[in-house]
Amino acid sequence: MQHRKLIRAAVAALLLGLAPAASYAKGTLGGPLVLADQGSFFVGGRVISSQYPGSPAEGFLSPGEFTVDQMYVQYMVPAKVQGPPVVMVHGFNHTGVTYETTPDGREGWATYFVRHGYPVYVVDQAGRGRSGFDPTVFNKAKITGDASGIPNVPLYPMKFAWINFRFGREYPVPFAGVQFPLDAIGDYAKELVPNLELTLEGNVQKTSDGLALLLDRIGPAVLMGHSQAGGIVLAAVKARPEKTLAFVDVEGNCTPITPDDIDRVFTKVAFLSVFGDNSNGAKGANGDERRNGCAASTNAIRARQGPAEMIMLRDRGMPGHSHMMMMDRGNLQIADTIMGWLRKQGIRSQKMPVRK
Repeated sequence: MQHRKLIRAAVAALLLGLAPAASYAKGTLGGPLVLADQGSFFVGGRVISSQYPGSPAEGFLSPGEFTVDQMYVQYMVPAKVQGPPVVMVHGFNHTGVTYETTPDGREGWATYFVRHGYPVYVVDQAGRGRSGFDPTVFNKAKITGDASGIPNVPLYPMKFAWINFRFGREYPVPFAGVQFPLDAIGDYAKELVPNLELTLEGNVQKTSDGLALLLDRIGPAVLMGHSQAGGIVLAAVKARPEKTLAFVDVEGNCTPITPDDIDRVFTKVAFLSVFGDNSNGAKGANGDERRNGCAASTNAIRARQGPAEMIMLRDRGMPGHSHMMMMDRGNLQIADTIMGWLRKQGIRSQKMPVRK
């Protein structure tokens, strides 16, 4: 009897110990995620030779060859593939974390798309996050005393991010009904990182090149770009139209798209532009000019019988969404809208992604 009591006590203690983790998984990630495969790899990169690996340049920091420009890719393949691969590219001052979870701990687009049968590839732009950057420009300046080669490395202060990402018209007053989880703004601030791709030769072109190489590796896929990544992804789509199933632009730059681009690319590659709320008259990069540019591109593609659509979330009964809509409280409803559009275009999985 005593033995059974000890066993029951041990089991109870174990369950109590597991309770927080189980509750966390259920509350934030929507329950168990069943995968056929997951992992990470790099694409692209080039070897450079530099006299400035560090300061002082001695010992293991002696001059030599280094790899830069590589792009980090994290992938998840669902146990049951029901949709095409989706490559998710983050925007300015962010990393792939943009798509992973929300600042207040709810499920992000990456795992949500996987739950619905889509293999997902989340990247860190070349020169950003886990992709690394080229530190030799800073080391050279320190050793030589010549700072002329140091690039500007921007990082948004929260006051500017607040306005540019349309949490409110003026800091720190929020828009009425804004869907961004402002109670977790401190956690969101930790996600903002410097744009160190400016240390790379060619800057953001390295990410466009990396995306093209990624498509060469995984096969045809949907390319999704947020904000700054709109133009970056657009360049990759133009470079690999035969391997792009669709271009989903989430409040990113949709220009320039020329008549030749439409005939060569966008009569075959489906195009979707998605915009949140409060962009009319908004300050910063995410206002009238960008929205009107996307509307013009959409109309130009449609005029030449290309598959294109622009979704204003307010018009779909989803008001209050910010520039960071993948983190907003209605983020999963927006994801459902995007997946519904992909199904409407008849875009299906062409093959099971192979292990990388």
